[in-house]
Amino acid sequence: MSTGQSRFHVPAPPFRPGDEPDFSSVLDLPKAGEAKRPDPLVKGWDTQELALGLVGVLDHNHQAVGEWNPKLSPEVLREGLSHMVLTRIYDERMLKLQRQGKMSFYMKSTGEEAVAVAGAMALRKDDMVFPSYRQQGVLFARGRNIVDMMCHCISNSRDNLKGRQLPVHYTWAEGNFFTISGNLGTQFPQAVGYAMGCAYKGEDTIAASWIGDGTTAEGDFHSALTLASTYRAPVILNVVNNQWAISTWQGIAVGDAPSFAAKGLGYGLASIRVDGMDFLAVHAATQWAAQRARKGGGATLIEMFAYRGDAHSTSDDPTKYRPKQEYAAWPLGDPIERLKQHLIGLGEWDEDRHAKLEEEMTHLVVRAYKEAESHGTLHDGPLSPTHTIFEDVYETDDWRLRRQRQDLGV
Repeated sequence: MSTGQSRFHVPAPPFRPGDEPDFSSVLDLPKAGEAKRPDPLVKGWDTQELALGLVGVLDHNHQAVGEWNPKLSPEVLREGLSHMVLTRIYDERMLKLQRQGKMSFYMKSTGEEAVAVAGAMALRKDDMVFPSYRQQGVLFARGRNIVDMMCHCISNSRDNLKGRQLPVHYTWAEGNFFTISGNLGTQFPQAVGYAMGCAYKGEDTIAASWIGDGTTAEGDFHSALTLASTYRAPVILNVVNNQWAISTWQGIAVGDAPSFAAKGLGYGLASIRVDGMDFLAVHAATQWAAQRARKGGGATLIEMFAYRGDAHSTSDDPTKYRPKQEYAAWPLGDPIERLKQHLIGLGEWDEDRHAKLEEEMTHLVVRAYKEAESHGTLHDGPLSPTHTIFEDVYETDDWRLRRQRQDLGV
């Protein structure tokens, strides 16, 4: 007979609204440069230290240190900074437009710009990406037309999704950017399946996908890891641990596991926890995982350890579940500021050039929206033609669809 007392346990975040966040009392993170960089073809189980530690390159002085330093040129670093600045300015502008009623919904990626931009820049442009809804930086890094992105968000006549998706649920076939799904987790097994197809055909292209920490509680996460492990799929599976699902602390999804990356070890996958707010670390880890995949080493699970700096979406009020100043207290800082200071330290950037970059990107976004509105607005149209609701579903319309089109006169 047990003498212990059974108690129901619910993980709780370290700070609640009204608290003064002090992460030094709850986070014990390794210093940048401490993690060892193994050969990309290391056995998955031998990446335990990487799954439990933290790969970081930029130290507290914004200097690149350690074996994971990708040694990128100043030109590449400035390109990455430019994409991240554009992503943030675009997000701010689109949020304002949503608040003005010019679009129905929006989701910002504040704090997570490096996750998308550095990840995209470390891949080849013919690699297929299966994103979630906070990877708009991938589109900027791959050269997507901003006007087209905005036209989708306001669902006008130039929306390449013809009004069938929520704003920010982009797709871009020409850029190997798979359609974003509102059903969370579906993209992980899809990415694995695509990667298996690449391997089957003998191609050296790979796939990469991103989900949030909360989505790891979905069955699709485990199905994807099983398939990736069994077939050694050339895929990179990114779990963006930004500390919060829509209103649920990451501890709910991670359970008693020491990290999300550690979950990959149980499937025999190479698993790494990375400072997701460090552009160089994200680039280095993605590059390592891509090399592993192309050489036949199989999949890598990467936990991007970051922080969601703003609301989950325009339907969310984060002040209801966390302190207002929590992002400012986050010990890993801001990805844009960190890369900016790194470039300044190298003598390859300065505050005046940064201010000019922000001004240039602001003008670019403003001009793009004016052009986007020339193709129609959410309230006044023109929208996608009515007949398009019958298209892109069946190769040959059956009699019911033909009758419905006749009834509508389209």
